[in-house]
Amino acid sequence: MRQLALRFFGMHGMLGRPARTSKSVIAGRMESIRLAMLDALGEIGDERFPQTIRKLRFASDVQGLWYLRGEIMEALASLHGEASARQQVEQLSVMFHGLLPGGLSSRVSPLNQFRH
Repeated sequence: MRQLALRFFGMHGMLGRPARTSKSVIAGRMESIRLAMLDALGEIGDERFPQTIRKLRFASDVQGLWYLRGEIMEALASLHGEASARQQVEQLSVMFHGLLPGGLSSRVSPLNQFRH
């Protein structure tokens, strides 16, 4: 029984990230996500939200970038409106596919059915 539990939890832990993804591939994807986030904010974001830009530049792992999506959403909403910001953050969120542990991925919200 214990052996079965260890196998299950060992397998469960591996499901968060594809087994064949090398560290260099993950690092490359992380940099692509970082650049996409910086591009979304643009030069105006660089001027108006320097602390968020600094956090983006110095985030040390994929999870750090994932958690910055809220700040990016707030900044983009103030720059372009909430609808545009939500769309941009959704596009950024897709880029994280396969890089995060299962508990950190986006879930479908029941509120999405009410969006027009």
